[in-house]
Amino acid sequence: MSLAFAPAGAAALPLYIVDADGLADWLSDRPAAEQAWIKGAGFEAKLGEVCLLPGADGAPAGAVLGRGTAQTRARSRFGLARAASRLPAGTWAMVHDLSPDDLEEAALGWLLEGYRFDRYAKLPAPKARLVAPDGIDAARLEAIAAGEALTRDLINTPASDMGPDELEEAFLALARRFGAQSSVIRGDDLLAQNFPMIHAVGRASARAPRLLDMRWGHEGPMVTLVGKGVCFDTGGLDIKPSASMGLMKKDMGGAAAVLGLAQMIMALGLRLRLRVLIPAVENAIAGNAMRPQDILTSRKGLTVEINNTDAEGRLVLADALALADEEDPDLLVSMATLTGAARVALGPDLAPFYTDDDDVAQALGTAAARVRDPVWRMPFWTPYETMIEPGIADLDNAPKGGFAGSITAALFLRRFVRNPRYTHFDIYGWQPSDAPARAPGGVGQGARALLEMLPKVAGL
Repeated sequence: MSLAFAPAGAAALPLYIVDADGLADWLSDRPAAEQAWIKGAGFEAKLGEVCLLPGADGAPAGAVLGRGTAQTRARSRFGLARAASRLPAGTWAMVHDLSPDDLEEAALGWLLEGYRFDRYAKLPAPKARLVAPDGIDAARLEAIAAGEALTRDLINTPASDMGPDELEEAFLALARRFGAQSSVIRGDDLLAQNFPMIHAVGRASARAPRLLDMRWGHEGPMVTLVGKGVCFDTGGLDIKPSASMGLMKKDMGGAAAVLGLAQMIMALGLRLRLRVLIPAVENAIAGNAMRPQDILTSRKGLTVEINNTDAEGRLVLADALALADEEDPDLLVSMATLTGAARVALGPDLAPFYTDDDDVAQALGTAAARVRDPVWRMPFWTPYETMIEPGIADLDNAPKGGFAGSITAALFLRRFVRNPRYTHFDIYGWQPSDAPARAPGGVGQGARALLEMLPKVAGL
């Protein structure tokens, strides 16, 4: 699996990128034999459609890649990425009139199309390689692709090989690679150091709960990332039905997303002070599992009534967020596969985020559009605060009624944070069907948008 561009200066065949609406004009400038070949092949320049051009010796002399229409491009991100899988082995160079943003999307999409999760089975990967087009930052795109691949690998790995121990190993390996400081609090030490809700969620598992903590960088603004690391979620005593448990290896998708983003930040050497916090647990069932209607006292001192043991992600995040907030970072972000309600509202492809800071929201929206990493602002709707107040305790982890589930979960998390620039992502972390540059399975969401917006919001 190669997620890098071909070496600079490599001999390359031309890959002409042509809009469907401009195909006739483009053809009129080509040699008559080439026009006849392309028309005979029935090439219409549909999005991602490829037509090889024969050379005098029978080998390909180049290819034409369809860009479709404005309408089809609006309906498919990374549509040109399919060329990486459809072209034969060789080195290719784009011949295009793309805008800078479209060119960057095409180049990054080509790299991501090469991703394969091949830990357990050998999978064929594209053999066509792309020369980095002029006008892009090739090293930056390669760093982004590598970070995305880390996220996907972590999510795709089943819980048998990606429990709290293995997530810790991946976390520490990343820290060592970039010279970051790291520490881990495990098992009953969580109680001794005042992380009672992380402990309560993970104590029933044979694999001890823990809090992973990484610091990197010595100057610049402080950015803290908190990722939900529930390595498998049975639902606890409120056990999930089998149909709902089938994808629960991905319930650490928030942790995977922040680790992928952290790798991007460190690989690019951004001038900031980065902290990454991951509560890593398995929500299992045993005699010491937390029970419905138990009341937990959090790190922050707020009491929480447990009305559904399957709403555990917000509990582990709450303790980690309380710790993060004690330092008052310049930007505090949490990422979690938190609620099915977010999927009902926005589907699998669009990641909702919550923030009270309009500047952060605007910067995120602009950045997401530019890098084709779609996000959508949802409201911290304060009038719904009463829905998470059970009366017998300060907070309810699972309000009855089923309304506004993603919003009430976000409001729950906000109770543990004073930082006005706190931003929460309720991601899905999974690509349910094959799409350009996104094979079925684990996928990053929101990380590229955050990376793009950091210079403006964090003052880099």
